[in-house]
Amino acid sequence: MSGFDENPFGEPTIDNPFADPSVQQVARNTNAQIRVDDYNPFDNQASAAPKSYAAAVPLNNGPAVMQPTQEPPIYTKSGQQVVQQPKSTINTEELQRRQEELERKEQELARREEEMRQSSYNVRRNNWPPLPEQCCFQPCFYQDIQVDIPLDFQRIVRHLYYLWIFHGVVMLSNILGGILLKNFTVIGVGILYTLLFTPFSYLCWFRPAYKAFRSDSSFNFMVFFFIFFFQFVVTTIHAIGIPGAGTIGIFTAIATFDGTAWTIFCGIIGLIIALGFSFAAAADLFMITKIHRMYRSTGASMDKARQEFTDVVLRNQHVRSAASNVAAAAVQSTLNQNNTNNTSSRY
Repeated sequence: MSGFDENPFGEPTIDNPFADPSVQQVARNTNAQIRVDDYNPFDNQASAAPKSYAAAVPLNNGPAVMQPTQEPPIYTKSGQQVVQQPKSTINTEELQRRQEELERKEQELARREEEMRQSSYNVRRNNWPPLPEQCCFQPCFYQDIQVDIPLDFQRIVRHLYYLWIFHGVVMLSNILGGILLKNFTVIGVGILYTLLFTPFSYLCWFRPAYKAFRSDSSFNFMVFFFIFFFQFVVTTIHAIGIPGAGTIGIFTAIATFDGTAWTIFCGIIGLIIALGFSFAAAADLFMITKIHRMYRSTGASMDKARQEFTDVVLRNQHVRSAASNVAAAAVQSTLNQNNTNNTSSRY
């Protein structure tokens, strides 16, 4: 019953924080300077004087700096690591760059070709043969292998064009050889061959090949094979050098040697010209074989060429008009002849 001994009118002691003995001891210590930082409620040593935290920890107003445990290694050039890129990676990047360039060129050519096809009129100006503007003659054909020919066939068409140029150079060399040999037959016939074969070979076998590769035309391929084979046979005869044929071939060049220095020189020139004809004939055989192999690999045949000839040539409006006029003229001539015969039979 100790609870009833307390003064009911005094300050309550239950749950009074100031009734704690440690608090009362500190309150009685008037000589010590009380700071909140010095108070430690878990310190049971009442006799121990409170320690100042500020006195124990030195004041440092500067920023905190962490000292490294060890010094970093000194940088040297020998310690630099050089990473070398593998050659395979370099080759792959080069091939990729070339592939992107080829694709870009192909897209540009396709775009230009599509623009030309969609145009309502032909904006392409003839550029072959390359004649000056002051000349009285103007170019007759448009030729641009890079634009007209697909990318896969541009190389072989260029080789055909260079082969045609080589044929013309050999013909001119044949004329010069005839002048050195003082053979008027070679000079006259050589000039005739040059004036006839050079333009006609361009028209009869190079232009059909150009059109065939440009539009995948079986009919033009057939024309090219037929005429180019004839070109090969004629070039082979020129390389042999039959006497009186008008060209300096192997036999003509050999017959030139008779022991003197001048004839030996002319014979050497004749052999060079004969070798030119021989090389041209070999190139003709190689090209016709290669193009024929390419043509057969596409599945083309004579039936396809015949069908194309029927569709393109016979159905052409101008060709049909000409054929109709010829047929009408033939029928009219037959009728007139029959009328004449009937009139003469009456008398």
